[in-house]
Amino acid sequence: MTKPVEVNPEESPRALFAYELRRYRLEAGLTQAELAHRIGYTTSVVGMVETARRPPGKRLANLCDETLGLDGVLTRLCAIARWETVPEHFRNWMDVEQQATALRSWDPLLIPGLFQVEEYARKVIEGEPGLTPDQRDQHVGSRLRRKAIFEKEHPPTVWSIMDESVLHRPLGGTTVMRTQLEYLLEIAQHPKVIIQVVPYSAESTAGMLSAFTIAELEGASHIVYVESSARGQVIDDRTTILRVAARYDAIRAEAHAQYLSLQLIKDVMQRWT
Repeated sequence: MTKPVEVNPEESPRALFAYELRRYRLEAGLTQAELAHRIGYTTSVVGMVETARRPPGKRLANLCDETLGLDGVLTRLCAIARWETVPEHFRNWMDVEQQATALRSWDPLLIPGLFQVEEYARKVIEGEPGLTPDQRDQHVGSRLRRKAIFEKEHPPTVWSIMDESVLHRPLGGTTVMRTQLEYLLEIAQHPKVIIQVVPYSAESTAGMLSAFTIAELEGASHIVYVESSARGQVIDDRTTILRVAARYDAIRAEAHAQYLSLQLIKDVMQRWT
């Protein structure tokens, strides 16, 4: 009989989920195959989750809670474990993003992460050197989960300014770009979303250095996230935040009004056929 793989629950949130799932399964007197059958997954998937070789999914965690008669403990552990799929330097910013009352972003090179469709996000993340296919899938999932802020009872106001070049850059091919621009037009109908485009004709240089986002929190405090080629940086220094805010205002002054921006997006979308 094969000896079960020992998992150290203190090693990571994923390992803790694996350890607890196995413990609760054994307490219920079920084999991996029996649990897998009851929740509609394969035995190999349950086995990989129990040995921390595969991150748990929310659906799997919910079904295990129901099948094992638990009070949601695995679902809660799953939510913690899923943070592992977020790059370490970005985790603090995701906390800020979830708490923000307003987000103002500038993107000179790519569609903003909050607005990316799956196919576009996958193409962007595929460009990161050194990622395994599993890591790419995890990062894509993490990026898409950020969109949940639009489903909150009181979502933040999201004011996004992007350079016209992002509409023309062929990431993923014609179909992906058309789908992506269609989604921009769709999300722009959200009452808390404002999208503006800085046209080529503006010849603006204020935002050429990097993408950034300014988050406004309860109490009017602000935090900034600045992109770089190495890793992003979360900044709460007041002097730096004021400089970034001034740069944002300069960029916004060069942008089309929203109705003109959406018309430009629509026109470019028609070319992606």
